[in-house]
This record gives sequence, C-alpha cells and structure tokens, in this order.
Amino acid sequence: MTPFHFTKHYETPAKAAAAAHHYGWLATHAKPLRQPALIVIGPASLTFEHIDGRHAQKKDLLSLAALLGDAHGAAWTSGLDAAQLDIPHELREGSLLAAFRSCREVALRNRLEKGFLPDTAALHAMLTLLERSADGPAAFYKDSNPRNFLITENGTVFSVDTDDLTLAPFGYDLAKLITTLIMTHGPIDPPDIEAALNSYNHAAARHDAQLGATSRERLGDFLALHAVLTAPYAGRHGYRYGWLHQRQQTQGIS
Repeated sequence: MTPFHFTKHYETPAKAAAAAHHYGWLATHAKPLRQPALIVIGPASLTFEHIDGRHAQKKDLLSLAALLGDAHGAAWTSGLDAAQLDIPHELREGSLLAAFRSCREVALRNRLEKGFLPDTAALHAMLTLLERSADGPAAFYKDSNPRNFLITENGTVFSVDTDDLTLAPFGYDLAKLITTLIMTHGPIDPPDIEAALNSYNHAAARHDAQLGATSRERLGDFLALHAVLTAPYAGRHGYRYGWLHQRQQTQGIS
C-alpha cells in the first residue's frame, strides 16, 4: 500500500529548522515551484505528503528549464532583487541564504585535496571561473538534480529537498540540472541545451527583462564548475556517466 507521507530525518534540530524555513521561503517567494505539503515539523525531522511520481529525465529538460526560470524570476521580484551574491541574505522566515562564492571556494579546495582536480593550476582556474561568475542579479540554488523533482502521471511537477538553499547567479541551478541529467542518463545534444537555456531565459525575462540574459558562454562556465563540484558523486545516486563522456561526444559544453 502506498504511504500517505514521507519523513526526512536530519542530523541536528538546527538543520531541520533551516530546511523548514527554506521550505516556507520557497512557498512564499518562488511559487512556481510546487512542493509537497509539509505536514509535521518535528524536533529533527520534517514529514511531507507522499507524492507518487517519477524523477526527472532528459525529455523533461525543456519544461524544467522554464519552471526554474519562472521560479528564479519570481523570487527576484519578491525580495532577491535586494540580495548581493557574495553577502549572505537574511530571510524573513528566520534563516539565511548563504553567499554564492564562499562555500564553493571551500568545496573546490576540497576537490583538489581529494584528487578530483589534478593540480593547483587547475584549482586556480576553477577559482577564477567562480570569481567571474559572481556578478549580476541574484537567484537561488536548490540543487536541481533529477532526484529533486517528482513528476506525476498527469505531468504535475513537484520540487523536493529544501535542505541547502544558497544564493547563485541566474542560470547556475539550470546548469546543475543539465550536469546531473547527463551524469544520470548520458550526453545531451548541444541543440537541446541551447533550447533549454532559451526556455529558461524567456521564463525569467517575463519577470524583468534583465533576468533573461544568461549567455551560452556563461552557462558553459557554470557547467564546468558543476563538473568539478559533482565529481565525487560519480557512481553514486544513479550518476552512471562522467562529464568526460559528454565532452567526447559533443562540443562546447564545458
């Protein structure tokens, strides 16, 4: 029998509280992202309604890109227009959206220590890429990997997992979705990536024209960053394909 709820447990009460605050913030400020109902907030757990749906696939990229652009645009017009990417942004719901660069600088240095970058020159290149990415209007990042979307039989899309929201440039979370779809299901043709970016930009620009300006080059920068940041998860969580496989079959992706 299908359960009517799903309970997620957290290591600490503080992490559970932050996830609940992020859930509430998204529900208020990023309304295009539909979330399962939050039923119970426990001391170190959150209980949601159960959604009977499948995870995202490559065929969903175009529609999910539009959904993300719409959600990012909505959040910008609902308060993120005052945020700066490199300064933590305080939420009325009682928590912070972490700054874009600081946590990723730490993660990139960790990738060098763990052998996912070949040398300090490669680390410097990634840090430079990160630095030049940290400009423009602020969106949010919610780890848009295929497992964090549930698509029902009638096509309704639910977004799940509000644990670790941060600030991010427009297009950065779209790049995470593209990267992880490739790692899960294999290479995506460049025209399909172009179409997804156009769909994202069009949806974001409906909220304000300046929000639809993510270029193909900028998306490529974000894809390169995600290729390094997600490298430790290859072979886990359904990630069966490496980024090198994508680069070998297509041109201009990273």
